[in-house]
Amino acid sequence: MAPSRRNTNGRSPLVNQQSQITSFFTKSASPSPSPTLSKTNPNPNPNPNPSPTPATPSPLNPKRSKPLLVIGASTSPPSASPSLYFQELIGRRIKVYWPLDKAWYEGSVKSFDSLTSKHVVRYDDGEEESLDLSKEKIEWLQESSSKKLKRLRRGVPAVRKMMIDDDDEEVEEEESHKKDDDDDDDSNDEDWGMKAALEDAGDAEEDTDLEDENDVAERAKGKKVETKKRKLSGTEKQEPAKKSKSGVEVGKGAFKLSVLEPTSNLEIKETSNGTDNVAITEISERFALREAQKLRFLKEDRRDAKRRRPGDENYDSRTIYLPPDFLRSLSDGQKQWWEFKSKHMDKVLFFKMGKFYELFEMDAHVGAKELDLQYMKGDQPHCGFPEKNFSMNVEKLARKGYRVLVVEQTETPEQLELRRKEKGSKDKVVRREICSVVTKGTLTDGELLSANPEAAYLMALTEHHENHPTEVSEHLYGVCIVDVATSRVILGQFKDDLECSVLCCILSEIRPVEIVKPAKLLSAETERVLLKHTRDPLVNELVPIVEFWDADKTVDQLKRIYGNSNDVSVNNNELDCLPDVLLELVKTGDDSRSALSALGGALYYLRQAFLDERLLRFAKFELLPCSGFGDLASKPYMVLDAAALENLEIFENSRNGDSSGTLYAQLNQCVTAFGKRLLKTWLARPLCHVESVKERQEAVAGLKGVNLPSALEFRKALYKLPDMERLLARIFSSSEASGRNANRVVLYEDASKKQLQEFILALRGCEQMAQACFSLGVILSHVKSRQLHHLLTPGKVLPDVCMDLNHFKDAFDWVEANNSGRIIPREGVDTEYDSACKAVKEIESSLLKHLKEQMKLLGSTSITYVNVGKDTYLLEVPENLSKNIPRDYELRSSRKGFFRYWSPDIKVFLRELSHAESEKESLLKSTLQRLIGRFCEHHAKWKQLVSTTAELDVLISLAIAGDYYEGPTCRPSFVGTLCTKEAPYLHAKSLGHPVLRSDTLGKGDFVPNDITIGGSDHASFILLTGPNMGGKSTLLRQVCLTVILAQVGADVPAESFDLSPVDRIFVRMGAKDNIMAGQSTFLTELSETASMLSSATCNSLVALDELGRGTATSDGQAIAESVLEHLVRKVQCRGLFSTHYHRLAVDYLKDPKVCLCHMACQVGSGIAGLDEVTFLYRLTPGACPKSYGVNVARIAGLPTSVLQKAAAKSREFEATYGKCRKVSTVTNSPNKNWVDEIAAIIQILNNAATQETICVGSLSELQDKARELMQGC
Repeated sequence: MAPSRRNTNGRSPLVNQQSQITSFFTKSASPSPSPTLSKTNPNPNPNPNPSPTPATPSPLNPKRSKPLLVIGASTSPPSASPSLYFQELIGRRIKVYWPLDKAWYEGSVKSFDSLTSKHVVRYDDGEEESLDLSKEKIEWLQESSSKKLKRLRRGVPAVRKMMIDDDDEEVEEEESHKKDDDDDDDSNDEDWGMKAALEDAGDAEEDTDLEDENDVAERAKGKKVETKKRKLSGTEKQEPAKKSKSGVEVGKGAFKLSVLEPTSNLEIKETSNGTDNVAITEISERFALREAQKLRFLKEDRRDAKRRRPGDENYDSRTIYLPPDFLRSLSDGQKQWWEFKSKHMDKVLFFKMGKFYELFEMDAHVGAKELDLQYMKGDQPHCGFPEKNFSMNVEKLARKGYRVLVVEQTETPEQLELRRKEKGSKDKVVRREICSVVTKGTLTDGELLSANPEAAYLMALTEHHENHPTEVSEHLYGVCIVDVATSRVILGQFKDDLECSVLCCILSEIRPVEIVKPAKLLSAETERVLLKHTRDPLVNELVPIVEFWDADKTVDQLKRIYGNSNDVSVNNNELDCLPDVLLELVKTGDDSRSALSALGGALYYLRQAFLDERLLRFAKFELLPCSGFGDLASKPYMVLDAAALENLEIFENSRNGDSSGTLYAQLNQCVTAFGKRLLKTWLARPLCHVESVKERQEAVAGLKGVNLPSALEFRKALYKLPDMERLLARIFSSSEASGRNANRVVLYEDASKKQLQEFILALRGCEQMAQACFSLGVILSHVKSRQLHHLLTPGKVLPDVCMDLNHFKDAFDWVEANNSGRIIPREGVDTEYDSACKAVKEIESSLLKHLKEQMKLLGSTSITYVNVGKDTYLLEVPENLSKNIPRDYELRSSRKGFFRYWSPDIKVFLRELSHAESEKESLLKSTLQRLIGRFCEHHAKWKQLVSTTAELDVLISLAIAGDYYEGPTCRPSFVGTLCTKEAPYLHAKSLGHPVLRSDTLGKGDFVPNDITIGGSDHASFILLTGPNMGGKSTLLRQVCLTVILAQVGADVPAESFDLSPVDRIFVRMGAKDNIMAGQSTFLTELSETASMLSSATCNSLVALDELGRGTATSDGQAIAESVLEHLVRKVQCRGLFSTHYHRLAVDYLKDPKVCLCHMACQVGSGIAGLDEVTFLYRLTPGACPKSYGVNVARIAGLPTSVLQKAAAKSREFEATYGKCRKVSTVTNSPNKNWVDEIAAIIQILNNAATQETICVGSLSELQDKARELMQGC
């Protein structure tokens, strides 16, 4: 099976399209049409191997070793005596045949080595090879033929196979297409002179021109040239072109063949070697030298648009000052490009010229590096690609973190000429406008986006300081989170603690790909949090007030946008035009000013990308869910902070950051992209209200059992459904043409056809969803779930869209429109179009009536209408009746025996018919926009249909996910609510693991455990000990993940699972530091612990894994015991505390609030008297006497001598440590002041973590105090 084809982004070097681009950066037109490069370098390279020319963008690869050729009688070289191959051949032109390439390559004989009897042949691209000419297939050439040939590159990075076949029909088709392209080109733009051929940036599946150099020159002169073309197909992208000394481009898929070489079925195989970096360095040095000489203002003389230097106050690196002398040296086309670039130095310009997007100067380097484009010939860096590759290339750059500025033509050369004639304009270049700015967070379409259902969030963040900036205080944040691809906007304002816990939680959940923030306004703590909890986002700093708007300016802009879109006059501070969520925020007053300011920052940024009004018109606004402060009992969601999301691996694993092995991957059986996104939201925010959880459990149960086949049919019906949420957002935003889709933008691709196909795809998708939901409704007779009845009953949560879909079905033929690319509306659908059709028919009827009158007037029924060329409705009259023709009839043509006339009435009718048909065609073209407008009138219904389908998809996914658990599953049972005063409770019987699936484990491999925490007659905390690798951390994760599953509404892997609802899960496990934020492993550990102590309630669940191991044993144990005591006595929450500090087990041996357990194991005598531990993974009452760390060292392969010494030291240490303290009593000492003091010490340590500097002496003092307290307790 042939390997899959790979698209290319470079141009085929010999396709002569849009030839004017080459001289874009040339002040005067080049007089020579030849593609041969002129020698302009004043300092030629002394290197015998010529350096790459400006048209050589990529590494030049040396040739691979060439096998000897077995020469038969028909292909043998000219006979020659041995004396022929010596010194007399030096300097002669030669052509060498390469059998693997099946191609001839030209060069010159440079020298002869008498020792090896080999000649050194230097090929035309500068590469050399030692050959025994007596054993090679060669031909001797005349000097004049050297420019006629191009040599195929022998070495390229990656092995590929290329097939070139003759195909005369394709030659004709491509020649015709090429001619059409040239006719449409912007060839009169920018005073272009005679130009050389440009490359075609089509993909690898296109035909490639194989033109003689003379043909290229003739084509540049405007002459028609017969071109030899061959079909090229390869498995790898085309490599950039090489140039021989004659200036002829040589590259993969574009090369010259000798007339003596067979030209069909040419196979080329190429291999990689290691000289790529040499060519890249040479190119870089050449361009760097030019920039140093001509573009000094880019570096050492750099200033911004207001002539401020780097380091000056308010210096704006996004702009640059262009010196007057430099501007005077530019052509009109250059000036236009620099006008755009000088205001957007932080962006890559896609500059539209005819059918191509061109990249110049520093942008060309980006194109060559990131998009594998080829440099054009000339001194300035320059590359480009065709219009059809726009989406692919803009997405590639955006995903790599670049900002792409799209500059489109808004005028054709003909329109420019007309403007110059009619208005006296002196412009020499067509008009161009910025139509789009594309970044990571503003992508709305693309192949990679379609393949990835994950939301790409843009987050605007602002911070308000209630106290002076130097004072430590709570943070007040305003956030605006935007998913541009789905038009979803989440707004919120909240107070945060000193550790920014809530902000960390939000960042860990959404992982924004782009951040917008006010410059120099965020605190140092906030900046550190953004650095720690994001994954390399694109960061944009806006000027406060001017760009990052405050609340007042934001509200004014919102009223303007919504007032215009709703045709409402915005007077007297009228707010009725705003959506409900925004209206609620505005009326809140000061409590929402930060949130509105964040929205203002996002709006300003989106406005630069021409997305603000398009997005806001149909945006879905949401308020940020509760973040964990205030009365938790009244809040609907469990809080999972950043530490919980990361330590429990809810969305990302710790190995490589993807979703494999996570809870999300376990539950994700969704078949729709929008369902997957909703599942992620549910997992990030499990329910807290027991009634809400029970409703969801009922819905999940209703989709299993006898109803499971119907649920599976629902999944099957939607399996190939596109991402309807994103598709609808694109349809809604295109209802009014703007940006790159504006009517004035000159596009050569059929954009309207693509838009029509997307519209039909959206209609079909809505029909599929409606039918699938209707079909699933048959289960309602078997279920009691109130949620399912709401979701599946038309008119309730499920919108009734049947009438709307029928309207669009009756409007036009979907299949025909999808194939033809245009809509022919059926009668009665479009009144304006019907009126235009009626007018045309009436005129045609009048013409027929006129024909009958002419028959009667001339007395013959043989008179008819005929059409000849562009002349229509000609009266064809027999020759014998010509004497009766009135004088005012115009003779237009004749044929033997007949004359053809236009009567005055016919001329009037034709003028009316032409106007009516023009009006009809105009209305036909605008039919799509009118239909999309009607579709958007019901946008709320379509969005609700998507929302309903997503919820059903997730519910079915939860119902199916339980089948993958190993062992029994059950529906969790909830005891009490968050408001009850009863002791929180959790009990599980035969608890399995939610993520370890049955299809990856053998049956019975995982050991289930019974566990009870809390309640009136059980301890609220489990103090867990056991051997290293015994399963302690697994048990902690197991319990936490099961609680999340239960409150999401899913079944859990256990025989039974009873619990009181959990308001927040705190998790501290694993050893990790945060060097970028200046935090060591131990400080990171204590920071997370401090968050628990300050925020946990009696309804929280805490999981602490080996707290205190990042410091000395005495200090670590002191802190661990203090934290445990605080959680048990003060917070009184449920929790699990695993430790290797065995003295803690001794202290809490008789404490009823702490249950001692361990992970069981069997210990036997192994080699050399060392303990050999067998892990049983069974949760067992009581404490484990040892951690058996030496056993892990044995498993790791440490030498036996080291292990024996370690075992002896371990026994010695155990004799003096761990058993000298008094056992705690039932009441654990009535005086708990020391507990409070230890907790205060931990809080001070955490506060110190947020300071710019930490005093070592203070830390030592705190450490001594903690040790003293522990010894005296």
